[in-house]
Amino acid sequence: MSEGVIDVHSHFLPPWYVESAKAAGHEQPDGMPDWPAWTAEEHLGFMAERGIARSLLSLSSPGVALGGGVDPVRLARRVNEYGATLAAEHPDRFGLLASLPLPHVDAAITEVRHALDHLGADGVIVPTHALGDYVADASHEALWQELADRGCVVLLHPTSPVGREATMPGLPRPMAEFLFDTARVVLALAMRGVLGRHRGLRLVVPHSGSLVPMLADRAALFQLGRRAALPPGDAPAHSAPGIMDVLGALWWDLAGTPTATHLDAIADRWGTRRLVYGSDWCFTPPIAVDLQHAMLDDAWEACGAAPGLPSWRETTTANATRLLHGATRSAGRSDG
Repeated sequence: MSEGVIDVHSHFLPPWYVESAKAAGHEQPDGMPDWPAWTAEEHLGFMAERGIARSLLSLSSPGVALGGGVDPVRLARRVNEYGATLAAEHPDRFGLLASLPLPHVDAAITEVRHALDHLGADGVIVPTHALGDYVADASHEALWQELADRGCVVLLHPTSPVGREATMPGLPRPMAEFLFDTARVVLALAMRGVLGRHRGLRLVVPHSGSLVPMLADRAALFQLGRRAALPPGDAPAHSAPGIMDVLGALWWDLAGTPTATHLDAIADRWGTRRLVYGSDWCFTPPIAVDLQHAMLDDAWEACGAAPGLPSWRETTTANATRLLHGATRSAGRSDG
C-alpha cells in the first residue's frame, strides 16, 4: 500500500464529550447501538496500519448542539481547544476541522475566527442542521459569507433529520437518513443561490457524494423550469450560475460506500480532481474501512475516468493537498 494518504473525514471523541452527549439524551447516537471507543493512540495506530499520513479531526453527529441544556458555545470552544492540542502534539499527523456552535450564527462566526486565527484549524465542520435550523436557511448567510471570504475548508456533515421518528423508526439514521439530509442541504444551497454567491467556499460533500450526483440532473431540470417562468427582464435570475456549474465547484469525500455507482456518478459529471479520501473512523470500524478500501480499489479500476490516472490514493492525496493549500486562515478570496 502506498503511503501519504490524507484523510479529510475522520472523527475524534473526547471522553468527556461522550459523557455530556449521553447526559443530554444521546445514549445511542443517531440510532446506532453505542458510542465507539476512541483514543489518540488508537487513531494513530489505525492510520499507520492503513498508510494514512494525516487525518483532519472533526466531531461527528450530534455535534455540539446536544440540547438538554448543554451550551453549544462553551462546548464548541472546549472541543476545539482539545482538538487543537492534539494537532499541536502531532502536527504531522493530525489537523483540525473546528466545530461551530450553531444554531447561533453570530457565535459560530466568532468561533470560526478563533479557530482559524488562534488555534490554527485547517477548516470547520458544519452540520446539515442544528436543532432543526438548517444551514441552507437565509439566516445563515453571514456565516457562509465569512467562510467564503476566508476560502475556508468546510466539511458538511449530516445529522439525524427533523421528523426522523416518523420516517424510519427503529433503523440507524446513518444508513439512509444521513444521505437524504446531505442531499437536501446541498441542493438547497445550490437552488437558493448560496453556492453561486459564495464561490470562495471549499465545501466538501461527504459519503461518496451522498445522493447529490444522482439528483443533480433532476434539480437542473427544475431550475430550468423555474427560470422559464420568470419575466424575461429578470436578468440576475437568468444569469445566475446553473446547478451543474456550482456543484462542479464542490469537493467530494469518498467515505461511506465508495462503489463504482457512486464514483462514476461523480466522475462522469465533474471528473476526479475534487475527489478526496475519508475513512469516517472512528464511527466506521477498521474492518469496514478495510472493506471500503477494497471497494475503492475495484471501483477505481472500473471507473471510466480512471484509465491512465494514478491510484485513488495518489489522486485523492494530491487533491486534498490542493484543497488545503488553497485554504486561507485570514479573510480574502482564494482560488479553487
